[in-house]
Amino acid sequence: MTVLDLALANLLSPAILCFALGAFAVMLRSDLQLPEPVFAAISIYLMLAIGLKGGVELADRSLSELAAAVAAALALGCAIPLWCYAMLRLWAGLGTADAAALAAHYGSVSAVTFAAVVSLLDRQGTPYEGYAPALLALMEVPAIVVALGLAGAARLATPVVPAGGGVATLEGGPGFSAFGGNRMAAVLGEVLSSKSIVLLAGGLLIGALAGQAGMAKVKPFFVDLFQGMLCLFLLELGRLAASRAGDFRQVGLKLAAFAIVAPVLHGLLGIAAAHAAGLSQGGAVILGTLAASASYIAAPAAVRLALPEANPGYYLTCSLALTFPFNMVLGIPIYAAMAGWIYG
Repeated sequence: MTVLDLALANLLSPAILCFALGAFAVMLRSDLQLPEPVFAAISIYLMLAIGLKGGVELADRSLSELAAAVAAALALGCAIPLWCYAMLRLWAGLGTADAAALAAHYGSVSAVTFAAVVSLLDRQGTPYEGYAPALLALMEVPAIVVALGLAGAARLATPVVPAGGGVATLEGGPGFSAFGGNRMAAVLGEVLSSKSIVLLAGGLLIGALAGQAGMAKVKPFFVDLFQGMLCLFLLELGRLAASRAGDFRQVGLKLAAFAIVAPVLHGLLGIAAAHAAGLSQGGAVILGTLAASASYIAAPAAVRLALPEANPGYYLTCSLALTFPFNMVLGIPIYAAMAGWIYG
């Protein structure tokens, strides 16, 4: 299939059409909005369902079978924030906090984008590794830690001149952590205890312990209803993304370009890494999409805690209002076409 064919197939899927409906409702100034408790419940459902599905597949896999894919996922999660931070500092001219915040978002991943690409592959009948949700869980945390570590290192290297003059010293001192006091430990605790990590990792464990027989008992709820729940979730995300359209002016052209170009580069890098790790073509599409996605759940929570001075107008607008819709509409078909080209 061509990129256009894939794009049309993706655009005409119920989930993407619901996303468009949510955005259109904002244009009409409609009062359409999912109640916050309902939206939160659906997000919990989706992440737990994704984790359960991956855990069932892990039950019959050996560690040696997973090693190459896990290594590729972790390498991507650590490498992407490094170059994002450097580029945003040097090319976009962002300060340390804003560059680290964006690097954390673009190195981490989006569970909903993952659900969308899996939905596309399922509709096409394209096979892929069943343990893919494990890669999603593995890629969510490392990038946040790396990006916040870069910010902390930059702070430590910044000379501080006393107000009354005197000799400049490096910020920090005995017992100082990169984020001040015990903030780094607090950040790690916040990320690891966030609902997305707990649900994904917990779902993986439950699915692995229950296996196929145990999963069969809850299949009508966690499998059969998944697509409908995804439609409702994307309906609200379409509304949220469209409601941030006015923030584009604050982002600027360079960051807007980054929010579109970086995912394509990351997608190509993810597909190449998947190919090197021996994943199937469908698995490469998934890993490429994960690399191309940007977090808007775990990363914002960590950034708010560790980098309160970072501008939310930058990292939320880029990740949620630009990159997420791009991936939903055009990005996933582009990554599928890239995988087809690389795999021949």
